[in-house]
Amino acid sequence: MSDPLAPAFTAHEIEAGRKLFASHWDFALAAGSLDSLPPPDAVEIAFAGRSNVGKSTLINALVGRRALARTSRTPGRTQELVFFRADAPLALVDMPGYGFAQAPKAKVAAWTSLIHAYLKGRRSLARVYVLVDARHGLKPVDGEVLAALDAAALSYQLVLTKSDLVAETKLRERLSETAMALSKHPAAFPALAVASGWTGAGIPELRAAIARLLSERLDQK
Repeated sequence: MSDPLAPAFTAHEIEAGRKLFASHWDFALAAGSLDSLPPPDAVEIAFAGRSNVGKSTLINALVGRRALARTSRTPGRTQELVFFRADAPLALVDMPGYGFAQAPKAKVAAWTSLIHAYLKGRRSLARVYVLVDARHGLKPVDGEVLAALDAAALSYQLVLTKSDLVAETKLRERLSETAMALSKHPAAFPALAVASGWTGAGIPELRAAIARLLSERLDQK
């Protein structure tokens, strides 16, 4: 079996990813309902995960800015679908964290409903990156989200975040057990990604993957 931590992209693809994210990225809008979503005129890449898994930190690392996406130690701060755009036909979407959140139950239910509606009916959504804390692995609430993505037949890929906080031996064990669990999910992209928003590990490869996907989607038009 190939090394799961080995690079899977050519130097040309890494450079394409760097150029894509070297653009000036800005906040576009925050949608709290389906009616407030932007026109589907860009290829959309969404980031999902449990509250405080590091979505905002990862987005900031991708775009090379410290505070484009807001980060917080308070679970549940992101309560809308937050869109970021650059001079490219691509949008990054920071989704509300699922699981524990310090917010009223009615509010959690509302944004959970929004997430499911967005995932089911957004034709411009090309892939969902589901972030999982490498220290803890998949939790039951992650399984519920993966099942929903399977049902929606949406392409998604798992990203083990905070990899800098896990020893390499333990990280390989986590990769193996996560890959085994993922094999039961038909819509999942087979390869796992590993990244750290703080050290930058895995960020060039993730940029390259998104650049490759964007190119493929634009070629289909």
